[in-house]
Amino acid sequence: MPTTLRDDIRQKRPFKSQHEEALLNLIRTSATLTDALDAVLKTHGISSTQYNVLRILRGAEPSGLCRNELRDRMLTRMPDMTRLLDRMEEAGLVARSREGEDRRMVLTRITKQGRQLVDELDAPVAKLHRSRLGHLTEQQLRSLSELLTLARQGG
Repeated sequence: MPTTLRDDIRQKRPFKSQHEEALLNLIRTSATLTDALDAVLKTHGISSTQYNVLRILRGAEPSGLCRNELRDRMLTRMPDMTRLLDRMEEAGLVARSREGEDRRMVLTRITKQGRQLVDELDAPVAKLHRSRLGHLTEQQLRSLSELLTLARQGG
């Protein structure tokens, strides 16, 4: 039998509202899933933020993206994208170049090494998805995605 959030966090009193319980449940679930992903990525020497950048840049091949476009596509807010890209460039995962007449426009592209790494991660990440969400039906997964989208759009 699945435990409730109150059981998981050993809370004796009821939540103040369904809103509070739902929000705390989202936070707890996000942390659990993120921790599991971080454990997989750690074995390959990258963080979930770096993985997200590589995943986005792979999808933007071959044209690449400018820093702001990349920042806007990130799953989590990234206040210092430049520093992150500096570290990833030093590691050989991405390459940046100035293009066109506007010398301020710097495009970031995934390198061969970065592409190999993100491709190598496809199978273990898919395995993680199945291990964490495989017990849900296709309809439940669609409903979950729809509900999460509605929650993000609220307020």
